[in-house]
Amino acid sequence: MPEYIRSSLAALPASRIREVANAGLGRPDVLAFWFGESDEVTPAEVREAAAASLARGETFYAHNLGLPEVREALARYVSALHAPVGAERIAVTSAGVSALMVAAQLLLAAGDEVVAVVPVWPNIAAQPEILGARVKRVSLHPQQGAWKLDLQELLDAITPATRALLVNAPNNPTGWTLSRAEQQAILDHCRRTGTWIMADEVYERLWWGEGSEAGRAAPSFLDIAEPGDRLVVTQSFSKSFLMTGWRLGWLVLPGDPGGEVLAATGKLLEFNSSCAPVFVQRGALQALAMADDFVPGLVARLKAGRDTLLEGLQALPGIEVAPPPGGLYAFFRVEGQDDSLAFAKRLVAEHGLGLAPGSAFGAEGEGWLRWCFASKDLERLRLGVQRLAGALDL
Repeated sequence: MPEYIRSSLAALPASRIREVANAGLGRPDVLAFWFGESDEVTPAEVREAAAASLARGETFYAHNLGLPEVREALARYVSALHAPVGAERIAVTSAGVSALMVAAQLLLAAGDEVVAVVPVWPNIAAQPEILGARVKRVSLHPQQGAWKLDLQELLDAITPATRALLVNAPNNPTGWTLSRAEQQAILDHCRRTGTWIMADEVYERLWWGEGSEAGRAAPSFLDIAEPGDRLVVTQSFSKSFLMTGWRLGWLVLPGDPGGEVLAATGKLLEFNSSCAPVFVQRGALQALAMADDFVPGLVARLKAGRDTLLEGLQALPGIEVAPPPGGLYAFFRVEGQDDSLAFAKRLVAEHGLGLAPGSAFGAEGEGWLRWCFASKDLERLRLGVQRLAGALDL
């Protein structure tokens, strides 16, 4: 690494998901399940709303925090799923990953201690390290393919010296989801230690637990937190609205009568991206307007993909996998395949099957593979399982 580039970047690993994908991009024979997105395009109504905005010439800067009507719509959307939230607690960001980085910049400084529940999407744990914070990793534990939290282990790791807890639930890549009792215990403990909770809840609608049939969301810290609690929730339009390429997210900030948190967030947004594009926000406004009709159907289709993939994987000998309660992924282990990156590369090169290596999500995921089941074409998933079976000589 050249000396004029910060030394902390030298230890920052490149994306292993991209490393595998780059080996197969451009090959029409590869069945790609490595990225966390559906093979469905964004709904036509959303695309048309954005196109109409462009046709009106809405190509100029917007407010740092987002269009007022979008923030108000987001407040209504969040409030319908959780406790009431006002628009003064909403900030629109250019992508969910930007929401995560802005939250990190808002709360963390060099030398701060951060606790992260892992394995997890690598960006979440890397962002504090980019800022010079120290990340203490607390791992979930696999039991018959299902990943579980040792709650006491996590609480013991969070002390008054812990500036923030990073938790992604439902989790990428494992599908693990916090229970309400676990959330309450974590919130109570963080209140005592003065620790901020940075909750990535982008998969909250992609969940099949109690109440999901009625279109409810997975348990959220917003359900139990007081407005003044040290809680920042990051969200995205990517997953629940099929808008991965649109790059739009949002933050739910603490209630703050003086408006200091919101003002500081606006400053950070100015220095990061200035604002989200107006035409993208117009598309998001349409997505929110049709959420009650659209999202439940998407969740049902994803469940069909999940169940189809699991049926195929569970029929293969030597594979450890359990139904994920939330998210977009089956996280599974193949007996005898301990180098997930090498195995994933071999699957692409020799069998035309594109999966994400578990090591991309930290050492805790080594030996596992992530398969995105967000495919409307169920036969495509079945064909992928056949290719995996061929790779295992089954």
